[in-house]
Amino acid sequence: MARLGKRRPARARSGVSGLQGRQAPPAAPTVPRAVGDEAVIIERLAHDGRGVAHTAVGKTLFVDGALPGERLEVAVHRARKRFDEGHVRSLIEASPERVTPPCAHFARCGGCDLQHLALDAQRRHKVAVLLELLARQGIEPSPAPQLLAGAGEGYRRRARLGVKVDAEGGVHLGFRARHSHRLVDIGDCTVLVPSLSALLPPLHALVASLEAPRQVGHLELLESDQGVTLVVRQLRDHAGDRQRWLTFAGQHGLHLARRLGRESPALDWLTPAPTLTCRVPGAEGELVLGFAPGDFLQANARVNRQMIETALAWLGDVEGLALLDLFAGVGNFSLPLAAAGARVTAVEGNPAMVERLAGNARHNALEVEVRQADLSRVGAVADLLARGLPKVAVLDPPRDGAEVACRALVEQPVPRLLYVSCDPATLARDAARLVHGGFRLTRLAVADMFAHTSHLESMLLFEHPRTGRQPLGATPDG
Repeated sequence: MARLGKRRPARARSGVSGLQGRQAPPAAPTVPRAVGDEAVIIERLAHDGRGVAHTAVGKTLFVDGALPGERLEVAVHRARKRFDEGHVRSLIEASPERVTPPCAHFARCGGCDLQHLALDAQRRHKVAVLLELLARQGIEPSPAPQLLAGAGEGYRRRARLGVKVDAEGGVHLGFRARHSHRLVDIGDCTVLVPSLSALLPPLHALVASLEAPRQVGHLELLESDQGVTLVVRQLRDHAGDRQRWLTFAGQHGLHLARRLGRESPALDWLTPAPTLTCRVPGAEGELVLGFAPGDFLQANARVNRQMIETALAWLGDVEGLALLDLFAGVGNFSLPLAAAGARVTAVEGNPAMVERLAGNARHNALEVEVRQADLSRVGAVADLLARGLPKVAVLDPPRDGAEVACRALVEQPVPRLLYVSCDPATLARDAARLVHGGFRLTRLAVADMFAHTSHLESMLLFEHPRTGRQPLGATPDG
């Protein structure tokens, strides 16, 4: 046990170890096969950004890295009963929208899957995906979707880097390959903000110099108003390596923390604990949001600002209106709406974020009623709707959506409902419930939060014409 976590001496061996060694045998042939003797033509993009074609016998084929209109030969790397999955073997005729990916790691890293497609075309694709998913639910928005977007590079202010020591003792640091546990070494990243990307080479060198690199699970990087924070996920303490991390943090001016242990590790600051903040737009100037590592924070600060500004514009004059913000986090929408004059009740399930939300309201001198509730319970949402008679509701749920909240809102509708989504499939499901329950979709926006990826965020505004409550903008009775 004395060598637990130590670097193993290099030795010759075959096969794989760790997570890869425990995987089930691959469903695909180990050697890719070509699709017949004829080239295929890509018909469209699937929602996940892969090209869609059909073989000569009519079988659907999903092709990584292929674009609509392209003629190419495909190598199938996974054959399934109803469809095949493949990649480009040779490109015969390229799309005019194909571009050279800006990142040298594009072909291997699973982080960005659309860098070969021009940025404008990526965004048109995301709009089309959202409209198609809504249309499948019988929803066809009359207004054209707005596009909220920023730069295509240098936008991501947080990242999680995997660390792995291979069987020969080599240390790897980077992101996962697509659909794989395999780690791709990353020397720089075009979508990270420059302060984070610049740390990748020295971080790799540091991890390679540790005495117990196997005890490092992953690294979290985060940029805030206070600079860069590094959080080390570590299985066991190692005094010598702890000092190496501290020296590194001092050299690079970082805030340093770790999460130590296997089960529910708590955050432990190794440098003086900072009060991390970011800024969001308010009705009369900037608002300050405090947060901690692990709290939900939108990765793209510029697009997040546009989403907040859009919410304020769509909802209009909310002075004095009772507003219920569900899945409120640390106050990303609650505080700007309170600053605009709304009487906000902000509800969040995570106790730590509830505490920080209340502190953020006090720091910005805003009156916000902050409550903790399990929003997966129909009764909890119904009680919140009944007690406050809100005129506006805001939903900003995680990827699994807000199905329970939407059911409650159909039973107890509000005049206006703003739904902010990070998953178009669950959004379409919830939007169908709302529309079939009497709501009308009046505004729609696609937010390109993660340029060069197929990830899609959106904002929808619903109105309910038959609520029987006070019209939006009227003076409340109290």
